[in-house]
Amino acid sequence: MFERIIKAKERLQGHANVTPIMTSRTLNQLVGAEVFLKCENFQRAGAFKFRGAFNTIAQLSEEQRKRGIITYSSGNHAQAVALVGRLLRVRTTVVMPDNAPMVKRAATEAYGATIIDYDPEKTTREEIADILKAEHGYTLIPPFDHLEIVAGQGTAALELFEDLKTLNMLLVPCGGGGLLSGSAIAAKGMEPTCRVIGIEPQLADDATRSFHTKTLHTVNNPPTIADGTRTPSLGKLTFPLVLEYVDDMRTVSETAIVEAVQFLFYRMKMVVEPSGALGVAALLSGEVSATGRVGVIISGGNIDGELMSKIIST
Repeated sequence: MFERIIKAKERLQGHANVTPIMTSRTLNQLVGAEVFLKCENFQRAGAFKFRGAFNTIAQLSEEQRKRGIITYSSGNHAQAVALVGRLLRVRTTVVMPDNAPMVKRAATEAYGATIIDYDPEKTTREEIADILKAEHGYTLIPPFDHLEIVAGQGTAALELFEDLKTLNMLLVPCGGGGLLSGSAIAAKGMEPTCRVIGIEPQLADDATRSFHTKTLHTVNNPPTIADGTRTPSLGKLTFPLVLEYVDDMRTVSETAIVEAVQFLFYRMKMVVEPSGALGVAALLSGEVSATGRVGVIISGGNIDGELMSKIIST
């Protein structure tokens, strides 16, 4: 798998942004470690998802591109697939819950995708996508459970290690496990002793429970502010990868997530969505005790103005 990530990085060159690594003396002092933030909120389409989407879609055959692609997502993956579809001139359909953040929906439409709404209380996005896939011959570009998606997402951590050379710990947000498993594979490939920890909201702790029990758990429509982590469970591919490459899983409270978004905004002048702030939340809340050199993947910055206003005025 590590070789797939190397090849994905080559494929992404000139297409994906090499995102900045940010530091904060205040953050270092508060947590007692040297913290490096890999800022995927500055990635194209505002999140790490562009990496996996481009790496996967770029490898489709001409026949697959002609038939079009379909995906399902609450936002960041939807935007990424829509943008890549526009760049590579591939017709794109996105199955999106009717309660998806408006900023993510608007961006997906602006990139030219056709959006199919669904009510998550009545059906699943997978069922709808399967019906449309069979009807139109679309190629499915899943949000996380695909080896080339995982490889693409792992390039963010690969870049981090190439720049910094060494890290004692890497903290990564976890939804469906694509970013976490890809990051862990990259980290172990670059520095086997680096401790990789996945971070989830307490209200969406399916991956944490799955990790510690070695049995796949599911949480349906968890009411967390971190909408990017509302996937019901890890995937058939990402679950075993997480078990193999990740060292630990931890959870953070909704309060800790809000405080991390506030810190990043007020102290570091960055707009980060709640899902993207999970690693910082784990450090600031003390859920993860850090020493030495600590990398944190800031996974995205796509947040509604209304929600951001509410968070920073709390």
